[in-house]
Amino acid sequence: MKQFDLSLYLVTDSILTKGKSLEYIVEQAVLGGVTMVQLREKEANTKDFYNTAIRLKKCLSYYNIPLIINDRIDIALACDAAGVHIGQNDMPCDIARKLLGPYKIIGLSVDCIEDVKAANAMDIDYIGISPIFNTPTKSNTASPFGIEGVKQAMKLTNHPAITIGGIQNQNAKEVIQTGVNGIAVVSAIISSEEPQLAAKELSNIIKTNRKTL
Repeated sequence: MKQFDLSLYLVTDSILTKGKSLEYIVEQAVLGGVTMVQLREKEANTKDFYNTAIRLKKCLSYYNIPLIINDRIDIALACDAAGVHIGQNDMPCDIARKLLGPYKIIGLSVDCIEDVKAANAMDIDYIGISPIFNTPTKSNTASPFGIEGVKQAMKLTNHPAITIGGIQNQNAKEVIQTGVNGIAVVSAIISSEEPQLAAKELSNIIKTNRKTL
């Protein structure tokens, strides 16, 4: 059985690093309590994406933290990442599973309640409920689920779940109290002047307020 902890899931964005290296931010975030890292590089070419993945994997392997690759199954295979995260318009989950094999982690973004229901029949490891709130880090997203929408999704899903979109310290408590297995953040850590402290504060909110799952 695959072992992973969705509690505090960091999604990268090199544009938001404010001059700090991505490796530095990720390592500091892990030291603060991040439990999984997704490398999302929408603007990078394949070579740069691969090289960044290799550097992050080396760093994360030391701390036994899974590296998840956004969208790019070829990159995940090339760097032997822990898994991939795919969206509704990316490669179908059954094909992704055939390519990656049974032991890799596959996460799927769900944009509405119908997506949540459909995901129950798929061979995936977790869903990403997106977005919960409006967020500036992703454009062209579906209408936000909101707190009540996430609660409804959690009643319907058969999979572990994270949620993403506009989560900050101020609203993390009410998000984790919906019963989700974890929260995913981008700017709350990536853009922080002190990423380790930012991760630690979010981690403490999660530990204090999570339901027994």
